[in-house]
Amino acid sequence: MPEREPDHGNQPRRPDVVELRVHGVSGGEPTVILDRPGVRQVAGDNRGGFHRPDRSEGTDPDGVTLEAYRWGDLPAGTVARTLSMVFLLPFMFSNVAVWMLPTGRRRAAGVTMLCRLLALNLTVLYVVSIAGVALDLFAWRCLGAARCREPFDTMAGLDGRHLGQRLCVLALLPIAAIVLLLLVGKRRSHPDGNAVWTVEPLVQRLRAIHVAAALAVLDLMLLVARHTGGATLGTTLLLTLSVVVLLVCVGLLAAPGLADRAAMARTADWTARTTGVLAVGLSVATLVLVARDDHGWPSSTGMPGYGGIAAGALFGQMTLLVVLSGLVLWHRGRAGGRSALRRGLGAAVVAAFAVGLAGGLSAGLVYQIGQLLGGYSGDGGPPLPYRWTLLSFFLHVVAGVLVCGALTLLSRRRRRAAATAITRLDFPVVPPEAAGRLRLTMTTIARARFTEWLGLIATTYAVLALIGLITSLLGRSGREPEELARQVFGLPPRAVEMGLTGSTYLLAGLLLTLLAGGVFAYRTAWFRRHVGILWDLGTFWPRAAHPFAPPSYADRAVPELADRISQLAERHAGVLLCGHSHGSALLALAVLRLPPRVRRRVALLTYGSPLDRLYARLFPAYLNEQVLREVGERVEWRWLNLWRETDPVGGWVFAAHRPGDPAPDPADPAGQVDRRLRDPAHLLPAPGERSAPPLRGHHPGETDPEFRAAVRELTERLRDAN
Repeated sequence: MPEREPDHGNQPRRPDVVELRVHGVSGGEPTVILDRPGVRQVAGDNRGGFHRPDRSEGTDPDGVTLEAYRWGDLPAGTVARTLSMVFLLPFMFSNVAVWMLPTGRRRAAGVTMLCRLLALNLTVLYVVSIAGVALDLFAWRCLGAARCREPFDTMAGLDGRHLGQRLCVLALLPIAAIVLLLLVGKRRSHPDGNAVWTVEPLVQRLRAIHVAAALAVLDLMLLVARHTGGATLGTTLLLTLSVVVLLVCVGLLAAPGLADRAAMARTADWTARTTGVLAVGLSVATLVLVARDDHGWPSSTGMPGYGGIAAGALFGQMTLLVVLSGLVLWHRGRAGGRSALRRGLGAAVVAAFAVGLAGGLSAGLVYQIGQLLGGYSGDGGPPLPYRWTLLSFFLHVVAGVLVCGALTLLSRRRRRAAATAITRLDFPVVPPEAAGRLRLTMTTIARARFTEWLGLIATTYAVLALIGLITSLLGRSGREPEELARQVFGLPPRAVEMGLTGSTYLLAGLLLTLLAGGVFAYRTAWFRRHVGILWDLGTFWPRAAHPFAPPSYADRAVPELADRISQLAERHAGVLLCGHSHGSALLALAVLRLPPRVRRRVALLTYGSPLDRLYARLFPAYLNEQVLREVGERVEWRWLNLWRETDPVGGWVFAAHRPGDPAPDPADPAGQVDRRLRDPAHLLPAPGERSAPPLRGHHPGETDPEFRAAVRELTERLRDAN
């Protein structure tokens, strides 16, 4: 058990100030965060806890009591859980997209609806792809129409069963996959109900809707195959009811406000639960009907209707993505804002990542397993929609690489010109021996400024969604990729085959990278610094679109921080909150939860903060200037933000304060928040030093002189206020 602080009871409040440090997504051990060789835990547990230096370390030279909050293990957990989350990556992307809403209620409602329908489509595609392996490949082809390689041509004696029984037994595989999602999705990150976002009732509704849709699609695949061989009253009735269940699921998500509005909560809950129960009943009835039907099945090389259902799912997601991209692009044009990301375009881009990854992994799964087992040797390949999807994935990757490369080259001159202007202001006189150091500084600033071009990259990538729509349309036409490439472009079939093969290699490499990330991201510091960032940022947001996305760690971290700040404010003269990088976002949300009596004894110091540079652009409806100003007002503008030009992540919150910029309005306290730090401090070594000061970039720098000066200033302001 961690060592606890003594209860001071009614003793007079101690006059010292606590400096509470919160790290960013790169994590860090408490000894590193506190810069002390020995620490002890005073609150929390082994996944998220508060630490202080050992008593032998004494008080900080600035007269403050040091404490650190380490939350880096909250998004991770065990290796097995992390590996399971690897396969939830498309769901995570689709869930993050719904938080990238544009400003404006009507536009935000449309984006929310489209993101949730896309998330539902991902669940459907997940089931369709697994059913493609279990039903189309194993039950229909390997054990019937086409003999696969040993031992998959027998499958534990199923080859002696009639087709209906084979389908019924192997349908348990996609059902088990649905149950697995249900079990993983029920994990909650903050069980005491003190979550920062109250979304658990919504998650329960979404969970019932997604399970119902998944089961209904599985029933459709079985019933369409049976119906093709001859319609019966039972198959027609079950088929009709399955379509109704799917339409109800879509309607629950498409109806404005039905899933979110408090006034409609009871109706939405009842409808979602009833639909889920009906879907389970229909699945049981479908399995019984299929298992007992030993005659009248059609004879074909592939499962009838499966290719059409897979094509419909893939075409549906691309259509939704194009509509979403068009909506946010149209909104951006009407709004005329300076940043595409601030107008909600990030939702389309992240949704495109989710769609591309889900489609690629689904197609790769069906394609690779079929090729491995030889199940497609007799009819020319896997279902046609998957071949077009693999080709689309390859084209997207190639186009994305070319776009990023082109924008990197096209923006280089402007970025270097800006870096030159900045270094001239910071270092007007440069000795000859510092020329190399100056070039390094300019290069670092130019690279850091590439972040400013994310809006243009997002716009370009959103337009690339048309590639997926076109390939989906071609897939529904029934034409082979090789045939079309030969007739339209004059390309040999070998070129298309190379694209398909290249796509499978890309997917295999991506999957291996994700699996390696799941194993090493939370055990190896270097790997975590580069791979864990994606996961930490993605699992920050709660589940508001996809119920099977990883749970949000903010639902524990933010309330835990707010409670600890309140406790410290009661025992000490004040609490100085120091947040680096993503830690500044956690602290900003914690400040918004503090009661007035606590806020009077709180100050805020942020550094390397992405609050405006990234978060206000990516999530304009939730972390905008109005919200940031509210944070400043809550702490009575006892807030300083330190930023560097060499930092590609952090930046200013309200004003850059570069040399030569207009003086801030003295009547606006927000103009006094930002402090620009020259980086490096000097180009040449100081007298008595052998090397020049390092380039700090996004480095935390709690021991830097500028940081300690900011700590002293805010500490005095806290003591003066109390």
